[in-house]
Amino acid sequence: MKTFLGGLLVVIAAVSIGIYTFSTFVYDRDTDTEPVVLDEGLEMENLPAANQVPSDVMAQIAAKSELILVRNPTPLSVVSSPLQVSGMARGQWYFEGSFPVTVTDWDGLIIGEGFVTAQADWMTTEFVPFTGEITFTVPPETPYKRGIIIFQKDNPSGLSQNDDALEIPVNFE
Repeated sequence: MKTFLGGLLVVIAAVSIGIYTFSTFVYDRDTDTEPVVLDEGLEMENLPAANQVPSDVMAQIAAKSELILVRNPTPLSVVSSPLQVSGMARGQWYFEGSFPVTVTDWDGLIIGEGFVTAQADWMTTEFVPFTGEITFTVPPETPYKRGIIIFQKDNPSGLSQNDDALEIPVNFE
């Protein structure tokens, strides 16, 4: 029982530290106009106000903030095709300078796929900026105009232990 409680306490502490780190260093709650400076002069646009993004989404983004930071799209933003995506990811997120991005509708149906490319040398453990354009088509019979943009770690090995992804919920125009 002591081991279980100790493990649970460690998990709670790790999640709390991740959320604190994200909210302190990446997520600027006080202003809508000033960019947040992250590292070596790279800037990330502000995310929506904390009360607009569900806590589970913020926790998932915070948990991945040491690996990938998405500048565009922001959570719950309204997007249309073609979608310009940008941000920064650690070098290990890429393979051969790119990684896949998938767009799904509210039901999980894949409605678009593409790749983003590194804008600097990706053979590093540091953050590397990326950009890309993803084309998607929302089926006209889709009852809800919302979906997910999935930024997938490129995994050429195919081994499940090397899989990772960041999901950003969005609304379609």
